[in-house]
Order: sequence, then structure tokens, then C-alpha cells
Amino acid sequence: MTTDDWSAQLTARVAEQIRAARKAAGLTVAETADACAALGAPVQKTTITNLETGRRASVDLAELLVLARVLGVPPVALLFPLGSAPTVEVLPGREVPVWDGLAWFTGETPLRAPAPENSARHLLDTFRAHSDAVATAIASTELAKERRRKATTTLDPARRAALLEVAASYEELAAEDRRELRALRQRMRENGLQPPPLPDEVRTAESEDAR
Repeated sequence: MTTDDWSAQLTARVAEQIRAARKAAGLTVAETADACAALGAPVQKTTITNLETGRRASVDLAELLVLARVLGVPPVALLFPLGSAPTVEVLPGREVPVWDGLAWFTGETPLRAPAPENSARHLLDTFRAHSDAVATAIASTELAKERRRKATTTLDPARRAALLEVAASYEELAAEDRRELRALRQRMRENGLQPPPLPDEVRTAESEDAR
């Protein structure tokens, strides 16, 4: 297969996914075009129609991103038909299972050893670890709050004492999760990286040491 053939097939695959996502969202072509314009990145009705009918041989990155937003799907879902095809040709003559292609695209391909420091993969892994740490800290903090609320609303004194003891252990686990998150964010800064803003649920994590 030539590069041109592969490029045309890639566009056709994306167009098919766009059409399927548009239908699933219950949008007409005109409504999709209007929604793109409302986002400040117009994609003309004729462009969408020509893509879906195969009369357009390419789709640019800006169009891909704004259409994904309008259609309510991750941009990567328009590139890789996960669940609706067994394989995908990620490069000319290189066909792999769809999930393997998607994992390569997003940097999730399993590694036998840690990624070299400061490599592109190491950067992705660092921010994924940060996302996981944030999710863990939020979950444990909310659970600890719920345990404390349950303990303080219990009328029986003996049960309240037991529940308060349990709540205290949950709070310590939550505090440890926030300490680990704080340490990870500090390491990121030491490596010249800017951590993402923290959600409200754990925004106090970075100031807790100062108390």
C-alpha cells in the first residue's frame, strides 16, 4: 500500500467514526456545523458532508478536535474504531489490533522497564501518576469525611466513640494520600514541570505542611 492509499483509508476511517458519533449524538450535519461555529472553530456543513460521503480526502487536526468536542467523544475515538473493528493500519503496511494502536497513540503501551527520565514517555507516565494520585486522594478524603459525619451524627455514646476511632484511622490514611500527592507535585516542580491545578476536594493538600 502506498502512503497516499494509507492516508485516504485513514481519512475514510475518521469520517466513518465522525458519522457514527454524529448519529449517536442525534445531530444533523447542519446542527453539527452550527455547534462547531459556536465554539469559535467553524467546520462548514459542506466539509462534514464531503468527509462523510468520501468526497474529501483529508481532515486536519483542528477539525478533528472541534468535531470530537461537539460530538462528545474523545478525539482518539475518531482515529481508532475501538470495539467496532479488530485491527487498524497505524502506518502504511503496519496493521495491529485496534487497542494496541490506540495505546501506542496515547503512550499507554506497556514497557518492560521504566521510561528513560525526561523522555516523552516518562513525561506522560508522570502526569498519569499525578492523575491517579489526585483520584486516590479525593476518594480517601471524601471517605474520611463521610466516616466522620456518620460518627458525629450517631446518638449512642459507645457507638459514637467506636466510629470516631474508625474515622480517625480513615483520616490518617487520607492525610497520607495527600502527603504522597504533595510529594509527587514537588518532584514534578524540581524536574521543571508544572503540575495541573488541584481540584477543590484536595486543594488544601499543598498547604497542610504549613499548619
